[in-house]
Amino acid sequence: MKALLSRAPGGPETLELADMADPVAGSGEVVVAIRACSVNYPDVLIIEDRYQFKPPRPFAPGSEIAGVIESVGPDVTGWAPGDRVLATTGHGGMSEKVSIPAARLFRLPEGRSFEEGSALLLTYATTIHALLDRGRLAAGETLLVLGAAGGVGLAAVELGKALGARVVGAVSSEEKAAAVREAGADEAIVYGRAPFDKDQSKALAQAFKAAGGADGYDVIYDPVGGDYAEPALRSIGWEGRYLVVGFPAGIPRLPLNLTLLKSCDVCGVFWGAFAARDPKANAAHVERLFALWADGSIAPRVTETFPLEQGGAAIAKMAARGAIGKLVVRIGG
Repeated sequence: MKALLSRAPGGPETLELADMADPVAGSGEVVVAIRACSVNYPDVLIIEDRYQFKPPRPFAPGSEIAGVIESVGPDVTGWAPGDRVLATTGHGGMSEKVSIPAARLFRLPEGRSFEEGSALLLTYATTIHALLDRGRLAAGETLLVLGAAGGVGLAAVELGKALGARVVGAVSSEEKAAAVREAGADEAIVYGRAPFDKDQSKALAQAFKAAGGADGYDVIYDPVGGDYAEPALRSIGWEGRYLVVGFPAGIPRLPLNLTLLKSCDVCGVFWGAFAARDPKANAAHVERLFALWADGSIAPRVTETFPLEQGGAAIAKMAARGAIGKLVVRIGG
């Protein structure tokens, strides 16, 4: 089979399309013929050895796939060759086939494309866990979403509206602001590119506060980090919840006196560990996501596709924060 391999730590330009032996399904596993693999920010980090998981090389990046079961190993029930599925893999998605534990599979609904299916789980499951379990977002509350035009950002906008919140999306361009409003945001803020000096940071905090209203934000969803974090935290309301999701703009240092003054929480969001520790709760979240997908409350936005040999270009676009919605690598079929 073909796979886009990382043989040594480096950027997307170091990835190499090469042949590998086909995987074999072990006990409790299936082999999936991959049709689509979406791109996520961990793909940027994992090939540079900057992610919390470091698979042995060579490996293919890509942690979110959709495809067709090709073969089923011993001790697998409920699945058969030909079933259309989606799953998270950790890595290995940018290849023609992957072996994966059957317990990780979800059935791809009829009428949904492989591209859509590959763009659902990681962003939306992370976000529903963040908003419900960590942020305790309730109807009538106000939610600020940073990086709101990216995959997890748009998921937060849609899920925030589905949960009955007022949603403000913050983005880096007018084009992204239009996408956020189309996704249902009540208001969009366009911020400049970091780094910020003291005056710029203060001005951004004022912009966040103006959009949030007198009581501030009940929940702030931050998949960006960097110089955007402190201005956002300054706009949080009394007993607000600040959700730490990711750091493409860098790892911030928050002034913790603000948490005392606002009596607010700073909450880490690690969906992968949550899903592993409490698979039943995660499965319930995913079931709810499928229901919201079916009724049109959420819809993965695949804005650009790439062939397997250009998977590195897709990762580079993600690294440059140039993506709106989800980028997907098409494979096989």
